[in-house]
Amino acid sequence: MNKKIISIIGVVVVIIGGFILFSGEKTQTQNTTPGIAINDVADDSSLDPAPEFSLKDWDGNDVNLSDFKGRPVIVNSWAVWCPFCVDELPEFGKLQEEFGDDIVVIAIDRAESSDRQKIFTDRLGVTGKIIFLNDPRDSFYQSIGGFSMPETLFVNRDGNINFHKRGSMDLNEMRERANSIIN
Repeated sequence: MNKKIISIIGVVVVIIGGFILFSGEKTQTQNTTPGIAINDVADDSSLDPAPEFSLKDWDGNDVNLSDFKGRPVIVNSWAVWCPFCVDELPEFGKLQEEFGDDIVVIAIDRAESSDRQKIFTDRLGVTGKIIFLNDPRDSFYQSIGGFSMPETLFVNRDGNINFHKRGSMDLNEMRERANSIIN
């Protein structure tokens, strides 16, 4: 019976992954990376504000998006069960190391325990490289209209969403998007 459940889960993951990869682009500018990009515009006057959040980090400290006012922030919604997050989280760790204080990378987990998250991030070697937050009610994901995994917001210094990526990214796309919110 366990093999049947694992097989069904595998099929669902493949179907969702295929949808994400082949769904096409919905951007206002050209984007060659698979997935769906939203709000990718050059004119800041038409950008939507990033949703405010108040969540706890693994040490129980409150963290708000407004804590980073005036700084470019990348906010990633992830989960242990997301196969694309396995590749993406270490890339976000590398991105944070490369850009240093020029950006803040935050990963918000979708309603899993801190212990489970930490085991996963330890295994990936990314613990301590980016800011990890708990979202026990999955409120952040809901606030961005999430429907795929992972989803990432690139928020400029003014607190506006410059780019909303649905689906996974590689390090090169992350760098490109990070540079667009720094300038």
